[in-house]
Order: sequence, then structure tokens, then C-alpha cells
Amino acid sequence: MTHERFRVSLRDMSSRYPFFARGDLDGFFGLFIDNLVQLLLIVFLCGLCGIAPDSPLMVDAILPGVAVSVLFGNLFYAWQARQLARQDDRSDVTALPYGINTTSLIVFVIFVMKPVYDQTGSPHAAWQMGLLACLGSGVIELAGSLVAEQVRRHTPRAALLSTLAGIALAFISMMFLLQIFTRPLVAMLPLAVILVTYFSKTRFPGGLPGGLVAVLLGTASAWCLTGLSALWTTAPSWIVAETMQVEELQLQVQELQQAVSTGVILHVPSLYLGVLETLIHHPESWTVHLSVIIPMGLFNVLGSLQNIESAEAAGDRYGAASSLAVNGLGTIAAAACGSCFPTTIYIGHPGWKGLGARAGYSTLNGLVITLICLTGTVGLIGRLIPIEAGVAIVVWIGVVITAQAFQATPPRHAPAVALGLFPAIAAWGTTLLVGAGGAFSISGGRTLQELISGPSLVTVGGFGIHGLLVMERGYLITCMVLSAVAVSLLERRFRTAAAWSLLAAGATVGGLVHAYQVSGNTVDSLFAGGDPQPSAAAYRGLGIAIGYAMMAVGFLVLGRRRT
Repeated sequence: MTHERFRVSLRDMSSRYPFFARGDLDGFFGLFIDNLVQLLLIVFLCGLCGIAPDSPLMVDAILPGVAVSVLFGNLFYAWQARQLARQDDRSDVTALPYGINTTSLIVFVIFVMKPVYDQTGSPHAAWQMGLLACLGSGVIELAGSLVAEQVRRHTPRAALLSTLAGIALAFISMMFLLQIFTRPLVAMLPLAVILVTYFSKTRFPGGLPGGLVAVLLGTASAWCLTGLSALWTTAPSWIVAETMQVEELQLQVQELQQAVSTGVILHVPSLYLGVLETLIHHPESWTVHLSVIIPMGLFNVLGSLQNIESAEAAGDRYGAASSLAVNGLGTIAAAACGSCFPTTIYIGHPGWKGLGARAGYSTLNGLVITLICLTGTVGLIGRLIPIEAGVAIVVWIGVVITAQAFQATPPRHAPAVALGLFPAIAAWGTTLLVGAGGAFSISGGRTLQELISGPSLVTVGGFGIHGLLVMERGYLITCMVLSAVAVSLLERRFRTAAAWSLLAAGATVGGLVHAYQVSGNTVDSLFAGGDPQPSAAAYRGLGIAIGYAMMAVGFLVLGRRRT
């Protein structure tokens, strides 16, 4: 009888919380597009370190290592969602989104791997140092899980969510919306589908998910334009610009056929513990990179913590300790199996929840990304499906996150949320400024370093470049501090506001925020104890640290006066 009741309970649970819900397909397409962008970015950026897309380091080490880490995390967070659904007896629990950390990916390639490659000329040496950086980040993430719950308990929700809202507004919605309007013939019809699906709650015939319809229509539009361009030899340039690269797709297909003919279809992951052990026993080779590894590990912990808070605000309360611990273990597994790139809990849980995704989207994403990595078909997928066909889903995710920051906090804290948006917006502006490259011709063709090193603070479009840079460095922390100070003052807790200000002062002295060095058009952090590059324009932010301390004193004095 007991066993029969248990089987009935399992059937009831399965009916209440399905293994794959209709919204999981939409959630999968959104998360898959995001992960695919990271894979393409890995292939592209590793080329700067001499690691070719078809080299053994890429297809036998890095991509299989990525597969292990992504599959491990996605399966855990899907299981975690099922456990929460069983515990709360609910059917609307959404798994935490998870994948490659974009920021760590870019920073580790540019500031860890590429300098080693430039110095040694060895792609293998660059890859080894990337493995060690990834391992260090994972250890920091794992250690951070021990104190994460206490940090979240003492941080106002507005401070955590406003940071995510700033990132979602600038780096997600704005960036991908610009991409949509860059290729309108491919991307605007999918945008219309997503707006109709999720704003008007309209369903398509046959119950087809809006995300699937959007991707199919965007892909069909791109290939129709490609066929039209081939037939219309004098097609306008604005049509040709939106076509697919047929020649590159053919090369990808030929490479896949060759792999099938030789029987090398799957690239099985391997362990590289010996490589890591050898490096660890030679600290003189990697201690110079700690100024990059430690802050990136801390920022990863902080970002994941904010995303867990966002999930709770959306109705799904996950344990911070277990969630961050698995995040750290996923990064460690990546390093052990050949990947140089940390994983993280993604921004966007409320968006996936709004799509109707549950746990199935996480499982499916892990399986598909693993298949792509192990078969080396990253380039083929990227040539077959235009990224613009699916970015409208990501835009909607960003909109939902931004809205949540205001909806899930007390109305009186709305000014604090708004204040916390500004550092992230400044960071986005800095990214555009640095990435523009030749845009500095407006100042006589000078580089960013030359503009910063001038006798006066140069302005572009009415704003100071120096001001952008000091707001951009460590903006995750700055967003939190400004919003937390505002919440404390709104609640008339002057001592708490002073404590947050002193925390910001300490972070500034340590170089975690506001300090920078500029070499040419490259912006880098300048941490305490580190020496700037000989030819770089450097700013340590000590004046800002003093300013934070003065704010703390002011809050304490005014608090005593009020009392």
C-alpha cells in the first residue's frame, strides 16, 4: 500500500509539474540563443590567442570543457526547480538560467590569455593560463557560497535588483534592440511575434510557441533575402547586407562531412588536472594575474547573488548557498576538463518565468549545447540560423527584468532603484566609446589615452570621458552602493547609509571600483598594490574614496542632529 501511494504521489507530481511544459520551448530558444552567442564569442576571441577554430585545443579541450560545465549546471538547476516545486506543491517553478559568464570570458581572454600569448607566442601557454584563471574564479565562487546568504540578508532588495535592471536595460535590451534595427528585414518580424505573444498574450494556431515562430520566421526571412540577392544581381546594398553567408555555410558543411567520413564525430572531454597541478606549483607564472582573477571571481559571486534575489522576487526562493556552490563547482569542472571560461547563474529568471518556462528549458539547453560542443558544429549552427532571428526574445527578457526592479520593491524605494541604474548605463556608454575605435576622429584622431592624458578633461557630446570611466569600473558594486544608500536614507537609517559609504570607500582604495588605466583605446582596472603600465594613463580614484568617507561623516552628523 505504501509503495502504491508513493507511485500515485509521483504521478500527481508529474501532472502538476510536467517534465516539459509548453513555455519551456520558448525559454529554450531564448537561453540557447544567448549560449550560442557565447560559443561564437569563444571561437572568435580565442583566435586572438592563436587558437584556431578547428585546432585540437578548441575542438578537443575548450569546447568539450564548456559542454561539461554547461550540462552540469543546467541539469542541477532543473533538478533544483523540481525539488522546490515538490516542496511548495507548485507547478509554476522556473529553474535558474545558467551558462558561460560573458564578462569573465572577455576579460580572461584579453587580460590573461592574450598577454601570455603575446609574451610567449604559444597558444598552448595562453590556454594553460586561462585554465588556471578559470579554476581560481571557481574557487572564489565556491568560497563565496559560504557567506552569500548573509550578504543577501543585509542588502536591500532595491540595491540588488536595480543593478540587474541597469544591466538588463543597457547591455541586454538596448544592445539587442540596436541589433534588430541594424537588420530590420530579418529581425523586425520576429520582434512583432514576440510583442504579440507576450504583451497581448495571443496564442498561435496549434499552440505553437511564440519563440519558435519568431526564430522560424527570422531564419526564413534571412534565407529568402539570400535567394533574392542571388537572383537579383543588382539588389540594393541594404538588402545584400541582410543575407546569409552561403560560402561559409558550405565550408562548415564540408568540415562536418569530413568528420563523419573519418569517424571523428564526438570529441570526448578529457581531464587536465596534471596541467593545473604543474601551474599551481609555479606561482611566479600566475600571481601577476591575481589582480584580474580575484575581482572577476568576486563580481561573479555578486552577480549570481543578485540573480538569486531576482528569482525570489519573482516567486521562486532558492537557497543562495547551494546555488552559488554549484555555480562554483561548474566553473571548477570547466577548468578541469579544458575550458578557460567560468560559468554563472544568468540574469533573466523573471523573463523565463514570464515565458512559461519551468525546468525543461534548462535541461534541453544543457543537452543541445553539449551536443553542439562535442560535435564541433558551433560554426555550422551560427551560419544556418541568424542570431537576429532570436534576439527579440532576449530584448523582452531585459524589459521584464527592468520592470521587476520597480514592481518587486516597495513603491517608496523606486527612487533608489532609479539611482542604481546610472552606473550600468555609464558602463554601457563606455563600452560604446571604447568599441567605436575610429570615432575619436572627432577629437583630431587621438586615442582614448591621449584624450584622458590631456591638460583638461575632454568632453564628447557634452559629457566627460573621465566621468564615464570612473563610473564604469566596478559598476556592479557602485550600483549596489548608491541604491543601498538611497534606501537607507529613505528609511532614515543614517548609520546604515554611512556604513555603505565606507564600504564604497574601502572598495575604491582597493581598486575594485573607479580606478582605471587606459592604454591606447583599451581600458583596464588598476587594483591596489598594482603598478600601471609604463605608457598608460592611470587614475587610482583616491579622491573618490575620500569623497565617500566625507559622505559617511555627513550622514553620521546629520543622523545625530536628527536624533
